Parts: sequence; C-alpha cells; structure tokens
Amino acid sequence: DAVAAAHQAGQMIWERARVPVYFYGEAALRDSRRRLEKVRRKGFDGFPQDVGDVPVHPTAGASVVGARPFLLAYNFDLTTPDVTIAQKIAVKIRESSGGFPYVKAIGLYLDSRKRAQVSMNLTNYEKTPIFRVFDLVKREAERYGVSILESEIVGLVPSAALNQCVEYYLQLEGFSAAQVLENKLRTRPGA
Repeated sequence: DAVAAAHQAGQMIWERARVPVYFYGEAALRDSRRRLEKVRRKGFDGFPQDVGDVPVHPTAGASVVGARPFLLAYNFDLTTPDVTIAQKIAVKIRESSGGFPYVKAIGLYLDSRKRAQVSMNLTNYEKTPIFRVFDLVKREAERYGVSILESEIVGLVPSAALNQCVEYYLQLEGFSAAQVLENKLRTRPGA
C-alpha cells in the first residue's frame, strides 16, 4: 500500500507541478536506487515512466518520495567538544563503514551546546534496536575517555522501539506490550 501511495504521489507531483521525482526505499523503480543517498547521486526517476535524468525544476528543484520502515532520528551528546571523537564513533557504528546495518551516522560539533554529537538515523529499529547502538556508542566513547552526556530522540518513536529497550535492560522474560497499563486500557472494549 505504501509503495502504491508513493508512486501515486510522485505521479501527481509530476503532473501538477512538473517537479522531477526521486523514488527510493521500497518504492524505488530500480534496485540501485533503494538507498536515498544513492538516489541523490544517480539522477531523477522523473515522469512519464522513468525517462531517466530530468533537469531540476527552475524554482522548485526536485522531490523525494519513498516507502520505507519507520526512521528514528537518534542523537548522542558527548561530554567533550572534540568533534573528531564524535566522527570516529560515527565511523565505527554506521553501516557504510562496516558498523551496524540500518545505521547512518555522522559526528557534529554543536556550537549552541559547545559539545560534540553523534547524530544518527536508524532506518530499521527492529533489526538494529536502539539498545545495541546505545551500548556501542557508550563503549566507544569510553575508549576515548569521554562519556554520553545525554541522548535524544528527535520526533516520534514507535512504542515497540522503546519496549525493546525495556525488555533488554530490565532483562524481562516474556515481556509483552500488553503488560503496559495504558496499552491494556486502550484495548478495553468501550475505551
């Protein structure tokens, strides 16, 4: 359904605004264009029917439309302003350099906070859960003599992603989301 909706949206964007469209993820028209970063390097899918490279719209540029699992934006602020440490940690954890699958990461300096940050997108939290990434970032930071000051989730997060953390860190045997009071109340008839 999401793929069909992505293709329909892309078609409408092209027909109404003549803005070239990128398709990525499950909606990609070619296997080589599944990953968004690769789509950006290849040129536009465009319409009608994938005519190949299409020049950008003179004022609107281009559009990206895809279908993919939920993306978690997850960041770690380190107890150091040294951005090179954040960059080294990012290299260690991201998929493109041999780290975790489904993890995209960069190291940044946050001038507003005067500290380094490891900024990540987790593109499949079911296959690479938050707690796995947290543990490795913590260990890598300790190797450099720093620690995690705090972490943050930017935007929304599925409760299943947090339930994985609860089950893992509390070592709960047979934990079920149905055991969470609010979940139980939501499933009650008439609730």
